[in-house]
Amino acid sequence: MQSKPPQSPTMTGKDWSREEVEATVRDYLSMLSSWLAGTPFNKSAHRRALMPLLNGRSEQSIEFKHRNISAALIDSNFPYIPGYRQLPNYQGLIAEVLAELLPNSTSLLSIAAADADSPIVVPEVDDILAILTSKPYAATEPHGVREAQPPLMQLSTNYVEREARNRSLGTAGELFVLNYETARLIHAGKESLASRIEHTSVVTGDHAGFDILSFEESGAERLIEVKTTKYGFETPFFVTRNEVAKSEVRAQQYQLYRLFDFKAAPRLYVLPGAIGASCALSAASFVARPR
Repeated sequence: MQSKPPQSPTMTGKDWSREEVEATVRDYLSMLSSWLAGTPFNKSAHRRALMPLLNGRSEQSIEFKHRNISAALIDSNFPYIPGYRQLPNYQGLIAEVLAELLPNSTSLLSIAAADADSPIVVPEVDDILAILTSKPYAATEPHGVREAQPPLMQLSTNYVEREARNRSLGTAGELFVLNYETARLIHAGKESLASRIEHTSVVTGDHAGFDILSFEESGAERLIEVKTTKYGFETPFFVTRNEVAKSEVRAQQYQLYRLFDFKAAPRLYVLPGAIGASCALSAASFVARPR
């Protein structure tokens, strides 16, 4: 599913004007509101309606700009439209316009907050083993804008983190993976191992550093940490210091399962081994004590 992302197209003409960027960002945010609310929309129709407002831009160039907007939203810890895979190294004006428009988009922010907090049940799929896909490629270009001093998005809420704290979503993801692991081992003819799978985060607690104890076909332990999002596969996720430490100590057995598009059409990729080896980690918070 995940093919290697292309390089950003080389600019062959004048860069986009503020009017063009504003029109394109407004169009994207309109589609994003629809997507978060579960309302159908037609991307092609949106592009065609946008073209008269732009300076002779092609549909492909509009699509690239929408993908640039996805990258800017990912950098700002805000949901993006999964159908527009991020295209990094974007024009700084995109971040500037988003910083002006998004904090004042009260309807969209309300929809995003409601979606992040909404309870969810374990989705049903026709073939649970078919959800496995390859992990995403690392971006071929650096994230962020082309300018040396990009404007920063000032949002009072980290919506990606807010969704990650949704306990209903986390629990549903773990139950889904329990079903996946049971099906995987039964399909391999290992019913006895499937019967021994443990929901460790429930039996032992979160301090274990992983959520599910499963098994390889050989009988070796597989320690699974589940990270679930309703958003696209490029959405960043959060790990604890304990999870990172456990993955280092038990690297041979540890696997991080990343579920994405969980509400619409669940898919899964797996990152085996130490989390620090498979992911670029950045500090999200600090523990402070007076001194």
